[in-house]
Amino acid sequence: MPYPDRYAYPDKFYPVVDSLAWVERLTQLGVGTVQLRAKNLNDGEALQIVTDALAITKGSNTKLVVNDYWRAAIVAGAAHVHLGQEDLVDADVAAIKEAGLTLGLSTHDDAELATALAAKPDYIALGPIFPTTLKAMRFAPQGIPKITEWKQRVGSIPLVAIGGIKLEQAADIFAAGADSIAVVSDVTQNADPDARVRAWLEATAELA
Repeated sequence: MPYPDRYAYPDKFYPVVDSLAWVERLTQLGVGTVQLRAKNLNDGEALQIVTDALAITKGSNTKLVVNDYWRAAIVAGAAHVHLGQEDLVDADVAAIKEAGLTLGLSTHDDAELATALAAKPDYIALGPIFPTTLKAMRFAPQGIPKITEWKQRVGSIPLVAIGGIKLEQAADIFAAGADSIAVVSDVTQNADPDARVRAWLEATAELA
């Protein structure tokens, strides 16, 4: 089923990318939800990249999720934001919700899950499910069984699995209870990213 734009449940295939070029590429491929995760930007740079990304997705079926830069997201008129636990500490959750943005939160352990649930997010991400080389993680891989446990605990809140997941593992991830899979390297480091994206879209369309 389609999800209203400003109250989006992440699509089952949820790529996370770090540049406008990737946002444009995925938008043209018809991806429903794309997260822009560009690091180490100052306020002006953050506002510019968010504004430019929204211009790329405007008029398309792609929902843009802004990672971390919640102030820029509000100013630029974005509809969706995602925060890690470190960013959540300094974020004004009330302001985010007052502006009408949906809020997704990362979790890695029981304490972080409790913190996330207290913020009443629109979805919760659990990771890393498998080892990942793209980001130094202080948490060990969670494994597929943890997805089932987490889903039982979050109930009706959508659960996004992230971390080292490839298309060949998607069926098991969904069967364990994940509502969505956030994908990074299986797209951005693939020898044929466009073909991989189409394969993900085809596989997840059958589950919609």
